[in-house]
Amino acid sequence: VQLQASGGGLVQPGGSLRLSCAASGSIFRRALMGWYRQAPGKERDLVATINSGGAANYADFVKGRFTISRDNAEETVFLQMNSLQPEDTAIYYCNLRVPLLGYEYWGQGTQVTVSS
Repeated sequence: VQLQASGGGLVQPGGSLRLSCAASGSIFRRALMGWYRQAPGKERDLVATINSGGAANYADFVKGRFTISRDNAEETVFLQMNSLQPEDTAIYYCNLRVPLLGYEYWGQGTQVTVSS
């Protein structure tokens, strides 16, 4: 399984970005997909997850601003990020897990920088 993340960039405070993560392989439909982020000098934090049925969970610090979604036909997971703030600056990683099979994979990360 390979995960290819894209969509990061530089945006002003209050702006929006949409991240995408395309997966290769046949297990996407069964997978729990997630987005994590890691700021410089900090640990990697969970941002949001979405299960195979489309149920989503969010970290408190992004509730109401970020939306995770998935397209099983395209084997892609998205993260729509609105009302971005400087504290959202981080490398964002996508994650694929199939707990029953013991699978876990990480994408390469995409940089999001929020600055005026």
